Amino acid sequence: MTQQPFELPHFYMPYPARLNPHLDEARAHSTEWAREMGMLEGSGVWDQTDLEAHDYGLLCAYTHPECDGQALSLITDWYVWVFFFDDHFLEIFKRSQDRAGGKEYLDRLPLFMPMDLATPMPEPRNPVEAGLADLWRRTVPAMSAHWRRRFATATEHLLNESLWELSNINEGRIANPVEYIEMRRKVGGAPWSAGLVEYATAEVPASVAGSRPLRVLMETFSDAVHLRNDLFSYQREVEEEGELSNGVLVLETFFGCATQEAAEIVNDVLTSRLHQFEHSALTEVPAVALEKGLDPAQALAVAKYTQGLQDWQAGGHEWHMRSSRYMNARARATTPWSAPTGPGTSAADVRALLSAAGSERLRAFTHVPYQKVGPSLLPDFHMPFQVELSPHLDAARVHLVEWMHAMGMLQEGVWDEDRLAAADLPLCSAGIDPDATPEQLDLSARWLAWGTYGDDYYPLVFGHRRDLAAAHLVTRRLSACMPIEGEPVLVPVNGMERGLIDLWALTTVGMSVENRRSLKDAVDKMTESWVWELSNQLQNRVPDPVDYLEMRRSTFGSDLTLDLCRMGAGPAVPPEVYRSGPVRSLENAAIDYACLTNDVFSYQKEIEFEGEIHNAILVVQNFFGVDYPSALAVVHDLMTQRMRQFQHVVAHELPVVYEDFDLSAEARRAMDAYVRDLEHWMAGILNWHREVDRYKAEYLGRRTHGFRPDRAPAVPVPMPVPAPTPATPAVLGTPANPAVLATPATPTAPATPTPASVSVG
Repeated sequence: MTQQPFELPHFYMPYPARLNPHLDEARAHSTEWAREMGMLEGSGVWDQTDLEAHDYGLLCAYTHPECDGQALSLITDWYVWVFFFDDHFLEIFKRSQDRAGGKEYLDRLPLFMPMDLATPMPEPRNPVEAGLADLWRRTVPAMSAHWRRRFATATEHLLNESLWELSNINEGRIANPVEYIEMRRKVGGAPWSAGLVEYATAEVPASVAGSRPLRVLMETFSDAVHLRNDLFSYQREVEEEGELSNGVLVLETFFGCATQEAAEIVNDVLTSRLHQFEHSALTEVPAVALEKGLDPAQALAVAKYTQGLQDWQAGGHEWHMRSSRYMNARARATTPWSAPTGPGTSAADVRALLSAAGSERLRAFTHVPYQKVGPSLLPDFHMPFQVELSPHLDAARVHLVEWMHAMGMLQEGVWDEDRLAAADLPLCSAGIDPDATPEQLDLSARWLAWGTYGDDYYPLVFGHRRDLAAAHLVTRRLSACMPIEGEPVLVPVNGMERGLIDLWALTTVGMSVENRRSLKDAVDKMTESWVWELSNQLQNRVPDPVDYLEMRRSTFGSDLTLDLCRMGAGPAVPPEVYRSGPVRSLENAAIDYACLTNDVFSYQKEIEFEGEIHNAILVVQNFFGVDYPSALAVVHDLMTQRMRQFQHVVAHELPVVYEDFDLSAEARRAMDAYVRDLEHWMAGILNWHREVDRYKAEYLGRRTHGFRPDRAPAVPVPMPVPAPTPATPAVLGTPANPAVLATPATPTAPATPTPASVSVG
């Protein structure tokens, strides 16, 4: 017997696994169905003994314990199909490294998922196509059009990201941890599984399906499912199949540690994601149900769905413990609901398990704020791009002071001219967009100032007063400052509202209604993320590492940045190019590099002087229980890996995207310009952090202490909002962290992107 590469860790799973009574019916049905679809004898992939050994009926009976026999059989067929697809794609395309053939194969599969069943499907050419066509016809009549779109998207992601895995196999490349988590959600299929949980339990109301709490439930569920699978499947995938997409291998490579240590870290991340799931289910989900005004039936549907995801976690774990598909020898019992039996169970101590999990959970709430940490330590940053500065910088500095006074943001007790000068936001804009016109640079600097001011305003005003309700109210008012179709704008009562009204008018000149709506959604996402930060601050809760990094992009205003920059590129680049995996990977790598840059420079400012908990170094310290220099080393390594990923995508993945989408010469030039903007953006942001006083110990000691107002800034006398001048709109970023933004160049035509940053911590 082959020796196991590591001992499976002690898993956190406090829920009982329950078995659906219709198991035998589902097993028999799925075997007959697989044979009918051509998946067994003669397929070159499976025979009946393979199917019986894998026992997907048992998986589905454990993960969907309450649905009826017919539903369980249908769901089991879906899982037979998806696992067959995985093995079929491996045999036909991964082993031969046939990317062209794999793409042609995957491009046909969406044709078997029409939104309207009256749409004819092509004749299936293989068991995967035949199975998908049959399953789609049997499933979608019971579900809404909204669910169909979401489930079809999840299925396409699951299928198409197999090309990403295939590309990595071809290159012998192992992903970095952040890239891996993102891509694993798509190719791993757990978001797809969450759609089937809705089928088995209750469909989530459309009004909340896209909200942060429901998104976090699905993502934490996905991450836990995938990381658990990585632990059980390491031996088969890495040692036998040559796979490189496995979380244990990813962390083993990133940290340069032994396989056993990497497995323990993966289990720690898995546990943290389960804690995040529980936290969201108990706090954020009930709140969003109230906020969206769900009726009792809709609230019950959300509760059933949440329970369904929890059942899946418990049942999926139990199946992994039993299936011959995985390495599960000497696996230890993990739940207080089943007595340990079999070899090795003398090591199973439920009380110790729950005590350890509780200790990890408690640690997130026990950070002591305002600890003295000394000046921020600055590593040798990997920055392959040169800094260039706009020649209009000095004029932009003068114009920004005038604008901030005119908007009233220097008279509210949060900022004054000294604090504005210490931030020197025009310097950031000048590096982010060195080719900007004077008007573009002014607008970029204003957006940066507005976003950074707002990011300072929320914790200083609402955090000090512990007034989450007021923060929600202000966030809704800010949303009302951005009319889509000529609705009346509210009368501004403070500098933030006045500034946003002015910026909105300047930025949206000539924009279509669709573009305005997209831009407003991006600003709303950013301001709502400030409330998320505030909520954590009031609980003194250090965020889960994955949740932190993903929300950091929102507090950073990345959606706003990228939305404007894409609009500036005009119609030459099709929207589906921006939605492609490589382009999203490129953008997220750049955004994370910039966010982490800010966290490194702002560590002393945030931890020692502001009592903040939203800093990547602190999150790493809390998660691993390590000191500041050790946590900094991890963050710096991650920054370096994200920069290298950015360069890898540009060199190896974007050319493939250009070919896959058959982009015109004009579109290729636009995409190349977009890449250069992102390069300027990262270099400009790093240069800005190095130069400004905002993060320097001397300035912090002089200004930060005592700068926490004990009441909201007084409501200023309403001031006239200056009429928008016919400036050439520019690009923005986001408060608390720089980002890339672009706006139309004229009232009638989109401009080329002018990157900037909206907020800096």
